[in-house]
Amino acid sequence: MQQIKADFVVLISAGAEWRATLPLLNQIWQYPTPYGKYFSKDINGSQVIFFHGGWGKVATAGATQFAIERWHPRLLINLGTCGGFVGFTNLNEILLAEETVIYDIIEGMSDFEAAIKKYSSRADFSWLGDDAPVPIRPARLLSADRDLRPEDIPQLISQFQGIAADWESGAFAWVATRNRIDWLVMRGVSDLVDENKSEALGNVQLWQERTRPIMKTLLDCLPWVIKRYQEKPVEVD
Repeated sequence: MQQIKADFVVLISAGAEWRATLPLLNQIWQYPTPYGKYFSKDINGSQVIFFHGGWGKVATAGATQFAIERWHPRLLINLGTCGGFVGFTNLNEILLAEETVIYDIIEGMSDFEAAIKKYSSRADFSWLGDDAPVPIRPARLLSADRDLRPEDIPQLISQFQGIAADWESGAFAWVATRNRIDWLVMRGVSDLVDENKSEALGNVQLWQERTRPIMKTLLDCLPWVIKRYQEKPVEVD
């Protein structure tokens, strides 16, 4: 496999998120990998790889490791959507993961809290600054291979102190952390859930329709993220 270096890799997980990205970047040509397709763009003088990693923890963990070994990035970025909890976040709000927690772990033989902690990751985005082009809110993002259901919400609030959840950010952040690669997750709230109702359950068209404007907002923020990281002092081991 040809070794290609890129300081930045943007991993986009779900198919609808990827399909929304292509026209927003006027992208036609894509190149295959064992996971999803990719292409590159020049942003602020740096080559940036956009990579369709696939949905869920398994695809995301594999794709993240593949991206690290293929492109050797300094910063891994995950952009996409998430479901928000009514009363804790707002529709279209952009969340920046300061911590990711994989919550669909069932540990019955030993220490459940230790298992949850093992698959939690914390980000260092002190380099990012506070002059984002749109309002961005730091938050704990929960992840699981499942859509949010109303009956889950009370526990996710009380036990995990979550305000939003997705399928991939926990696996993405965990693999990046294990490889000692800087990472950043930004997700836009595409649908809202409370203990009585989930507006997107059984309504994939609603989520798809809301995905495109969210991806546009996230992509509009990307040059700012790239510039801030380019200005970050390079640490010497």
